[in-house]
Amino acid sequence: MTTLSDQRHQDQRQWPALAAAGVTVVLWASAFVSIRSAGSAYSPGALALGRLLAGTLVLGSISLIRRQGLPSRAAWPGIVTSGVLWFGGYMVILNWGEREVDAGTAAMVVNIGPILIALLSGKLLGEGLPRRLLAGMGVSFAGAVIVGLSMSAGGGGNGEKDASVLGVALCVLAAVAYAGGVVAQKPALRHAGALQVTTFGCLTGTLACLPFAGSLATEAARAPLSATLNMLYLGVFPTALAFTTWAFALARTTAGRMGATTYVVPALVVLMSWLILDEVPAPLTLAGGAVCLAGVAVSRRKSRNIPKSRELPPPVTE
Repeated sequence: MTTLSDQRHQDQRQWPALAAAGVTVVLWASAFVSIRSAGSAYSPGALALGRLLAGTLVLGSISLIRRQGLPSRAAWPGIVTSGVLWFGGYMVILNWGEREVDAGTAAMVVNIGPILIALLSGKLLGEGLPRRLLAGMGVSFAGAVIVGLSMSAGGGGNGEKDASVLGVALCVLAAVAYAGGVVAQKPALRHAGALQVTTFGCLTGTLACLPFAGSLATEAARAPLSATLNMLYLGVFPTALAFTTWAFALARTTAGRMGATTYVVPALVVLMSWLILDEVPAPLTLAGGAVCLAGVAVSRRKSRNIPKSRELPPPVTE
């Protein structure tokens, strides 16, 4: 039986995890705004490469200081796959998508990622497909359709409409790339530590984006200082620091609780983009984003008949 003192001690142990989770949420939310800002001077591939170079440098330094060493051979397939899909593909596609839609819309659409993770995990990792997951997936994709329709209705000429719908489609594709990367990463975490998997996944993404090195060099030479600082910020804080605080928090609390904290990211992104970029999604777009998040909430509702191993994984919003 848990005593009052035991409960207080447990609550005190949760505070560092909650603080780390708060840092992660704020930094991942700020990433959507920084991408939007830096994207005016850097193309999607160049921005992703610059961010990954900065992140790899920081994570590599931390790994050397902590003497992490190389992951075991069994971890490498998951590290490489997640590095290409999540750190590489996801970041390039999201950067492209945010050239077409505002930061708040991108954050709302990308947050269908946790449902896709659960769907892929059910098929590829044998974790099952609960009915709530399928229902939530249907609701979230309906929300994505609403967002797309709102873009079409709100555009000016035909070209602008197509670009907005393209942006929504790219954000959905980014969520798919993120989901595939996370599912590939899960087996790797059984054979290597979180810092090792993150560091070498980031390095893999950097290598995958090296074809954009020429564009990065050309654009960095003429980009304003503010855009370059935003790119470096993305690598140091939302990539290196936020993934480290995420791992710290996840090691000290449950995945379900951590997942719940990240659902405030779209709201923070909308607020930040309004204050910093003077961007506010249209009412119909906000409604569609709310439907997307409602689908995630439906899929995450706990059932007494569903074991904890089938809980929906926490979303990564940046």
